[in-house]
Amino acid sequence: MGFVGKSSLVPEFANVAFNLTDPKRVSNIVETEYGYHIIQLIEKRGDRINCRHILLRPKVSDRELEEATARLDSIYTDIEAGKLTFEDAATYLSADKDTRNNKGLMVNQNYESSHVGTPKFEMQELPQDISKVVYGMKPGDISKPFRMLTDKQREVVAIVKLKARTDSHRANLADDYQVMKTMVENHKREELLNDWITKQQKTTYVRIADGWRNCDFKFPGWIKK
Repeated sequence: MGFVGKSSLVPEFANVAFNLTDPKRVSNIVETEYGYHIIQLIEKRGDRINCRHILLRPKVSDRELEEATARLDSIYTDIEAGKLTFEDAATYLSADKDTRNNKGLMVNQNYESSHVGTPKFEMQELPQDISKVVYGMKPGDISKPFRMLTDKQREVVAIVKLKARTDSHRANLADDYQVMKTMVENHKREELLNDWITKQQKTTYVRIADGWRNCDFKFPGWIKK
């Protein structure tokens, strides 16, 4: 896995992994949202560890998926009948801990996106199963239950609500302030990183093995003439 800090791991995994002391022994079975793990410590360095693990993901049976679909179809019917709102259903009935505390609102976590940290997505940034469903929806529409794979590769059943849709347009401050702000910040961050690397190259000894000297480096200056 490489050296990682505790905050980079899900709590259930981290609590066990960081308490391992003997590289010759393995942990008991650990259950996380990704599945079931057996963990072995390789090395500790301060507050970081390097470990390996075996992961098994339980397969959800067709019967369980059918039961979940029936349950979610009932919830969908209640929402359409006005017995509860989509937001309340997400808060109190959803099994997705990443969105249920936010009334079901998805947040863009793609750090290469100008919408990162916001509930806005380009269509291609959505999970494929979701983008297929919302493509033909209008703002306010709620989908019927459908099966999808999560980012943790678990098959689940979901319904989605399209809150808003923005047509393609020329960027402007009134509609795209956050997007433009993010783009400027990313550009400035890139400039600062480039300047820092250029300065470090002048004072830092770097040895590059012969087999790597002809690589197409992102930053020039690593090979001293």
